Amino acid sequence: MTGFEDEAGPLVDLAKSYLDALLNVQKDEASRMILEAVENGTKIKDIYIHVFESSQHEIGRLWQNNQINVAQEHYCTAATQLIMSQLYPHIFRTKKNGRRLVAACAAGEMHEIGVRMVADFFEMEGWDTYYLGANTPNESILETIIELKPDIVALSASIPSNVRFLMDLITSIRKSPEITEVKVMVGGRSFMLAPELYKKVGADGCPSNAQEAVSLANELISPQVS
Repeated sequence: MTGFEDEAGPLVDLAKSYLDALLNVQKDEASRMILEAVENGTKIKDIYIHVFESSQHEIGRLWQNNQINVAQEHYCTAATQLIMSQLYPHIFRTKKNGRRLVAACAAGEMHEIGVRMVADFFEMEGWDTYYLGANTPNESILETIIELKPDIVALSASIPSNVRFLMDLITSIRKSPEITEVKVMVGGRSFMLAPELYKKVGADGCPSNAQEAVSLANELISPQVS
């Protein structure tokens, strides 16, 4: 599990214990250790990156190697989303900075935890976030973007066949006069496997994780110095 241990980094012991709890169907124990870590001063961003994200990647690897089944993978993901929600009283305390993010998955896309983590990171940075969830129709996403006029739109597609829906949506955004200049970031497994794919769908960038997404967003909306 070298990849998992590398990603877990400074929180490797917590990440291992957390993953073991999930794989043994002990979500209450997993929740307890996360809440205890926060109470003891561990930063929520570090938990997201080194525990939640690294564990999700390891769960994906275990599933691909037929070491766990789909039901186990779904349980671990659902448990992590529940535990993330338990941290929201801490996350939503952040003072707002006046910037807006709309985040959503492609139509047909059910793998939502990655883009939800991205939205939570923006929330921790003081952004107003509007997370539209999984399998959101393009028409609804477009209407929301036109209504809210966000600074950044973050879209996700993990399954290659869903990338075309993102391309169609980005094309519609560029054709809508009210939002034609909005900056769009994309992510998900499809884009991780093909680093240049984001350019083909018309996006402005493709961050590799939630922290990088925040940094890229700030770059994209910063005034350009001539």
